[in-house]
Amino acid sequence: MTEAEAAENSPELIGDLEKISSQFVDVKNGIGRIIFGQPRVIEETLITLLAGGHVLLIGVPGLGKTRLVETLGKVLGLDERRVQFTPDLMPADIIGSEVLEENDAGKRSFRFIQGPVFCQLLMADEINRASPRTQSALLQAMQENRVSVAGHYHDLPGPFHVLATQNPLEQEGTYPLPEAQLDRFLMQVDVEYPQLAAEREILTKTTGVQEEQPAKVMEAEELVHAQHMVRHIPVGESVISAILELVRSGRPGESSIKDINDHVAWGPGPRASQALMLAVRAAAVIDGRLAPSVDDVLALAHPILRHRMALNFAARAEGVTMAHIIDKLAARIG
Repeated sequence: MTEAEAAENSPELIGDLEKISSQFVDVKNGIGRIIFGQPRVIEETLITLLAGGHVLLIGVPGLGKTRLVETLGKVLGLDERRVQFTPDLMPADIIGSEVLEENDAGKRSFRFIQGPVFCQLLMADEINRASPRTQSALLQAMQENRVSVAGHYHDLPGPFHVLATQNPLEQEGTYPLPEAQLDRFLMQVDVEYPQLAAEREILTKTTGVQEEQPAKVMEAEELVHAQHMVRHIPVGESVISAILELVRSGRPGESSIKDINDHVAWGPGPRASQALMLAVRAAAVIDGRLAPSVDDVLALAHPILRHRMALNFAARAEGVTMAHIIDKLAARIG
């Protein structure tokens, strides 16, 4: 019996996935009553959280990125914190530090004081405004769900997710995120201006005497269980082949696509394949399906690959965009 057949014949798995799918319908509806005109952003962010990953939100100020994180924390029942990244922010301001204390008997000892990273949903606001030293303080937390201070490890609560924001307009006084840290984000979600109807709704519903408040739909333990169940979903061979074709074709030198070899400085690594594998499973569950399809791979190609590739000078000189490059890759499997 294949893995797919075993899953289809498992009433427990099917029942769990149907319950998770129903919960996330309620989650989306709850967020949609607070965040207007951003259904794609909400969908991609929820897929990332269900897949157990971190999100990089790119958008100009005023598009609701901060409000989205606050709403997610309340709807999903997560302990949410916010850190405003600035050039003078230090690593200890994020992960915490040890202080020397003396008890009544005169004995001295160090006590660790936790920083804001000890939460379940951390908003790193304008993350590129902090120095590389401070940005790197998040690397271990994002990858290992723990931090190291004075040679001692401190585990972070579960689940742990970083939702970082970045302003694409103002680049003065900023520090571009290193490739190693960018790769830790499962998705880069671009937040765009709302449509006319959505902006009209924003005007009428957010400037009155009372604003609707988000209601809790899930508990943190339920999200952890859902993340565990997602990994049990079988993935067909056609989907696996599509993921490998998409990712491997994006690497200059290995690709048979001329635009990739001519315009891409470096391509996505194996972590991109892992991200796609988890994300298509999560997308299927949120959509109420028991298995992902190649269409899921195509739908998630842009948010998963756009921050894991870089254009070379020739591409920038010719006006080639990353969206154009990823479209070329997707056309190979579409």
